[in-house]
Amino acid sequence: MTPVRSQYLKIKRSYPQAIVFFRLGDFYETFDEDARLVSKELEIMLTSREMGKGQRYPMAGIPHHALDNYLAKLINKGYKVAICEQMSEPKPGRGIVEREVVRVVTPGTVLEPNLLETRTNNYLASIVAEGEQVGIAYIDITTSEFATTQIPAERALLELERLCPSELLAPRNSRFSLTSLSAPVTPLDDQWFELDVAQQTLLDNFKASTLEGYGCAQLPLAIRAAGSILHYLEQTQKGVLGQINNLSTYSTESFMVLDAQTRRNLELFQSSRLGLTAGSLLSVIDSTKTPMGGRLLKKWLGQPLLDIKQLERRQQAVTWFLSPQRAEVISLLNRLSDIERLINRVRAGIATPREMVSLRRSLEQLPPLKAILDVGGALEWLSSELKPCEDVVSLISSAIVDDPPPVVSEGNVIKSGFSSELDELRSA
Repeated sequence: MTPVRSQYLKIKRSYPQAIVFFRLGDFYETFDEDARLVSKELEIMLTSREMGKGQRYPMAGIPHHALDNYLAKLINKGYKVAICEQMSEPKPGRGIVEREVVRVVTPGTVLEPNLLETRTNNYLASIVAEGEQVGIAYIDITTSEFATTQIPAERALLELERLCPSELLAPRNSRFSLTSLSAPVTPLDDQWFELDVAQQTLLDNFKASTLEGYGCAQLPLAIRAAGSILHYLEQTQKGVLGQINNLSTYSTESFMVLDAQTRRNLELFQSSRLGLTAGSLLSVIDSTKTPMGGRLLKKWLGQPLLDIKQLERRQQAVTWFLSPQRAEVISLLNRLSDIERLINRVRAGIATPREMVSLRRSLEQLPPLKAILDVGGALEWLSSELKPCEDVVSLISSAIVDDPPPVVSEGNVIKSGFSSELDELRSA
C-alpha cells in the first residue's frame, strides 16, 4: 500500500458517512465506493489508480476550481462531502504531503454563496422528544441566527414545517416520527442529547457559567436540542463555532401557527396551480431591496404575530415609510450587499477581497440611512440597531484596493503604504 493510500484510508475511516474529496494537486479525487457513487451522480468518468503492488483502485476526480458546481449537485441530493485539503507544500525528500479534513459540507451547513438561495434561510435543525414535550433548535450558520424552544409534542411537526430545515438532527434511538418531513435526517449518538452534555457544550461555547441570560435555563429539552447542534458543528465545521455568540429562546405562543395545508391554501409562498413562487402572496408583496430584507419578510409571513403591541409598531413603521423619505431610503438600500452573510464569511476566514470591499461599501451607507430614520424619532428603535462600524470601514479602506482581484492568490490586493514589510518585499 502506498503512503497516499494509507493516508486516505485513515481519513476515510474518520468520515465513513461522507464522500471524501481528497486533494491531490489540482484535483479533488474520490476512491473506492465514493468514486463509484460520484461517477454515477456527477456523470464523470470512473478510472482507476495503482496504489501499491499492482493493486488498482476505483477513482473519480474533479478540478479543484470547479468544486462548487459539483458540490451543489451532491448536496442537493442529500449527500455529505468531507473536504480534505493539502496542509503543506509538496517538497522533494520531505515525505508525504500533510492532509486534513477542513470541513464537512452537509445540506444544513453550506457556506458557498452560489449554493444558497439569497432570500431564504438555510436552517440546520435539531429535535429531541420526551413524554409530551419536544425541544427544537435551529441555526443558519451563514447569518449566525441560533434559536431554541420547548413546545408540546403535537406542535412539533408544524414548527418544523414552518422552519423547512435543509437538514434535521435527531437522536439515533428517537421514537418520534419524522417520516412526513422532506428534510434529510442525520442521526446522532444519544449521548449528545443528554442534558448535562448539551448544557456544558453551550456553556463552553458562550464562555458562560449559566444559561439564565439565554432564556432556556428551565427548558431542558430546548437545551438538549441546542447543545446537539453545536456538537454537530464542532464535528463538521471547524472554525464556525467562533461566530456563534448568541442563542435566543422563543415561544410559539407569540405567533399564529399555520400548518402546511393552510400555507398552501393561502398561497403564502407558492401558487396553488403551478407550485411556483410566482403568483404567491410573497411574490406580490416582496418589494425588499436586500437579501436580508427578503429573508426577514419571508420569516414574518410564515410566523404571523399575535402580540398587538408588536403589530402596531410594525404598522407605524409602514406608515413612516410612506413618507417622502421613502425614495431616499430605497436608494441607500439598493447599495447594500448581504451584510449578514458577508460578516459570517469574514468570521469564518473565507471572505474574498471583493467581498471585503462589498462589506465596506455597504457599511458606508449606514450613517446616511441612520440619519434619515432619526427624523421625527418614530423609528428610533430601528435606527438604534444600525451600527456603522467606522473602524471597520477605515481598516478596509486603508488596507484593500478599491477594485481587487477575486482571490488573494492573484496578488495586488493590499494597498501600498498599509504594510511596510509588504512594501519592502514588493520593491525587492
